[in-house]
Amino acid sequence: MLIEVKVPVFSESVTEGTLINWLKKQGEHIERGENLIDIETDKVVLELPAPQSGVLVEIVKNDGAIVTSGEIIARIDTAAKGLKTDPQQPAQTAQAESVDDPKQPAADKTDDVSPQPGRPLMPAAKRVADENGLTAKEITAIHGTGRGERITKEDVLNHIKNRESSATSQQPDSSSNQPVRKIQPDTASSASQTEQSARQEKRVPMTRLRMRIAERLVQSQSTAAILTTFNEVNMQAILDLRARYRVSFEKEHGIKLGFTSFFIKAAIAALKKFPIINASVDGNDIIYHEYYDIGIAVASPRGLVVPIIRDADKLTFAEIERQIADLAKRAQDGKLTIEELTGGTFSITNGGVFGSMLSTPIINPPQSAILGIHATKERPVVENGQIVIRPMNYLALSYDHRIIDGREAVLSLVAMKEALEYPASPLFDD
Repeated sequence: MLIEVKVPVFSESVTEGTLINWLKKQGEHIERGENLIDIETDKVVLELPAPQSGVLVEIVKNDGAIVTSGEIIARIDTAAKGLKTDPQQPAQTAQAESVDDPKQPAADKTDDVSPQPGRPLMPAAKRVADENGLTAKEITAIHGTGRGERITKEDVLNHIKNRESSATSQQPDSSSNQPVRKIQPDTASSASQTEQSARQEKRVPMTRLRMRIAERLVQSQSTAAILTTFNEVNMQAILDLRARYRVSFEKEHGIKLGFTSFFIKAAIAALKKFPIINASVDGNDIIYHEYYDIGIAVASPRGLVVPIIRDADKLTFAEIERQIADLAKRAQDGKLTIEELTGGTFSITNGGVFGSMLSTPIINPPQSAILGIHATKERPVVENGQIVIRPMNYLALSYDHRIIDGREAVLSLVAMKEALEYPASPLFDD
């Protein structure tokens, strides 16, 4: 029976995707549930499992193809068994694969650079490997830095560069009695080659996620009247609370007590006082959200993503910390779903984890405000006429001036500051 493999239905906000890398070859046997190919959208990378066991008899769309929801990309014959991999007969399997294309030259080494088990080559990486004649042994030695240890184009280029460096660094055998003949290079030519090698360039296409990020950032700056207000927070009270409850919190809930949950609670306290900060613009209307879906910006190997913590106001510290840890891990593994990246009424971005001291975050449309957190550092401040050292953190609130006036923006940031400096009441009431 012939089964069609179709692209899964994307969400309304996603119109198309790109086929990244087929993990199975045409003619190979596959088991139901095995991942056939990864599909990259502008939000997530989706895995497409085999709907049935059988033989992949036809690949309709190759690596790099642009596809839409429901489009047929391959066909599986559930009754075919002739090309099923037989570990007892590797020679026959190889022979069957080699006669798939009678026009293929005998010297073609395409199989040498086929994706290795567990470490497949990305399309661009395979092309570079083919062009440079890399063997299967060399490919196996390359450590993949992509998602799931996939070998990227940059990994292959670095391998080639290291190989060339090793070849040029080999010196003549000093134990030999034969005289070494020195060839004087042409000075002008050598200088020109050195200059060219120092000015190399490489062109890498943007991923769909990076293109989407660029599109949304430009959209945000071109459609919203973005303004940023700043304040500073004495983090001593939060540091003391965290130090006091950290061990018992982890013992009771099985997860560490971080800082982000405090900022989320403080932000919600401010959003409840100033609902316009939690609102969004829809044409000529203002949409007031009576729920608090907080987006947390997370750096992933593919770029910045903003997964959503739904109804954050109803969650405890432990529940928030669990969701943050889960979303961050799955962002690194590329396992976030489109639904988890859609929506949100307010966002928080923490540049402090990378050492940022101050920034002006860009609003994530259609939201109207975003909170930027930065590194907490000991600084001299004045208290009661005395200069003292305190752990200070600069907060930045970027807001859409079309619907949010400076008064609401400043006062909401002050409310966040007070909730963090005096956490006993605002943070632990609910």
